[in-house]
Amino acid sequence: MTLGAATDVEQPRDFAFTSDNLALAQRIIAKYPPGRQASAVLPLLDLAQRQHDNWLPRAAMDAVAQLLDMPRIRVYEVATFYSMFNRAPSGRHRVQVCTTTPCWLRGSDAIVAACERTLGIRMGETTADGEFTLSEVECLGACVNAPVVQIGDDYYEDLDAARLEALLDAIGRGEAPLAGSQIGRRGSCAVTGPTTLQALPFDPLAQETEPQTVQAEPSADTAIPLVPAAAPVAAVVAPGSGAPAGTEAAEKVGAEPTKAEAKPAARKPRSKMAQADAPVAEVGVETAAAKPKKTGTGKARAKSKPAQES
Repeated sequence: MTLGAATDVEQPRDFAFTSDNLALAQRIIAKYPPGRQASAVLPLLDLAQRQHDNWLPRAAMDAVAQLLDMPRIRVYEVATFYSMFNRAPSGRHRVQVCTTTPCWLRGSDAIVAACERTLGIRMGETTADGEFTLSEVECLGACVNAPVVQIGDDYYEDLDAARLEALLDAIGRGEAPLAGSQIGRRGSCAVTGPTTLQALPFDPLAQETEPQTVQAEPSADTAIPLVPAAAPVAAVVAPGSGAPAGTEAAEKVGAEPTKAEAKPAARKPRSKMAQADAPVAEVGVETAAAKPKKTGTGKARAKSKPAQES
């Protein structure tokens, strides 16, 4: 019988959560906003499967749909999509072998052969004593530590044929082997060991009863109080003077001279075309050269201009 197929499986007529599981289901549903209870379909299907001997009958799917006020077809779609849900009776220990590209490159074919040889079954079958079911799954998400096998809720990584056979024998004897890397790798560190931070002053994984406070040694820099730097002083040109006022203050705070400061005070008058093409002066900076002085002669000439035009 192929795991996951429900066509030739005798289905129970009904399903109901136990009082404890129903209370747990209600707590899970309460995590989601009103009207969004359908988001709890995955954890509730998993809860129903664990209650029903590690497989999910149609009656359990219907009970979840009713509890979440969902169309039954939507629950069926979820249950038939994810390989974590068994739609047929499964062994007490479900052995899921990842055969996707990273694990295949690292020897998943040998892992599959070791499983079939040790358990005496083929993919999708269950042992006669009902202890083990063997299945093939897509990526388990632990590619760095390939090849990987999931048994129940635990990942067993960095496997080879010999290690896997010993692992299955230990589980068959009722033991609980240590999950994770089977070669002593810490997390997903490089198999050759760490290449950085090799000399740490402390163990990052050690359990400390009280936090330690590290005090820095006083130095000459920390002994001198810091004085905030003064704000830059805007350069303003004094009337009748070519040198901008406040230049000394600007030099003290390290301000660079503006374009207006660098220009000479007196320059030849330009034509209207040249003035139109000239760049606009910086905002807030006004120089004596950019603003010609008005003289008495100029005023008289301006007053007489309308008479000449007439």
